[in-house]
Amino acid sequence: MKACRREAAPYTPVWLMRQAGRYMPEYREVREKFGFLALCTRPEVAAEVTVTAVRRLGVDAAIIFADILLPLIPMKLGLSYEAGGGPRIERRVASAEDVSALREIEPAESLSFVADAIRIVRRELPDRPLIGFAGAPFTLASYMIEGGSSRDYRLTKTFMYREPMAWDRLMGMLAKITGKYLQMQAAAGADLIQLFDSWVGALSPADYRRFVMPYSRAALAPLAGRIPTIHFGTGTAGLLEAMREAGGDVIGVDWRVNLREAWSRLGNGVAIQGNLDPMVLLAETAEIRRQVKIVLEQADGRPGHIFNLGHGILPQTPVDHAIALVDMVHELTSR
Repeated sequence: MKACRREAAPYTPVWLMRQAGRYMPEYREVREKFGFLALCTRPEVAAEVTVTAVRRLGVDAAIIFADILLPLIPMKLGLSYEAGGGPRIERRVASAEDVSALREIEPAESLSFVADAIRIVRRELPDRPLIGFAGAPFTLASYMIEGGSSRDYRLTKTFMYREPMAWDRLMGMLAKITGKYLQMQAAAGADLIQLFDSWVGALSPADYRRFVMPYSRAALAPLAGRIPTIHFGTGTAGLLEAMREAGGDVIGVDWRVNLREAWSRLGNGVAIQGNLDPMVLLAETAEIRRQVKIVLEQADGRPGHIFNLGHGILPQTPVDHAIALVDMVHELTSR
């Protein structure tokens, strides 16, 4: 929390995206009993895997176990997860008429299981910050339009260019839903919030400003001055200044940009999170340590650095390597 406020801290804090995930045996045991969406929607189970990861790794923050696409469930788009595969949306958004037919949801009613899980974790981990999160409007819209994952975002960009009015209606609805969803999580006990715009790096800076920035800003605005927010995307080296304008007390950066250069571009009035390549955790511990030092050197010991991976932990990652990473950051930055 000090790092979010750019205050001096006794060491650089560290948490890891997807720190409760398939790389961890304890998580795989739970997954043998529950499907992915069942796990997300059962508060006591979601809380269990959240807490287990924090205690196993020794990280400085918990992040509630959930999924960025959960709002699509009450929106009745037919969200499912195939075994060993990614998400599938049965009723994808393909036209302006589809946008008009969408149902605007009230997260406090339809996603209350996330708030319940947050309350349980808050009781179990009273001494650790708890991160709530949501998918950003652009990433949610992209999944809805593509019907699942994509490499080139062809359908999304085509819709954006050909149906700008429908795009604005869709993004406005998603920004409103996301803002309410994040407020619900804060009210339930989340100490800070991360907005995941995982796919936004597919856009040019001009398209980001026209088609995305107003809606990311609207999603984050209700939390401004209330609790710290982290604004994260991947492949966003060309969008950093615009993302900062959109909002966030902390800007998350991936490994494709030098952390020192990113901070120089963002300026002193913002904290920064990142940015080790998740692949590094597949290396031997000596190489992990070398790479950790590079990131820390780029941070220059400045207040306001939260160490993290540039994206989520890979399923093939040895748990011991994740634990070693956390220990390395604490050891190398102890002040």
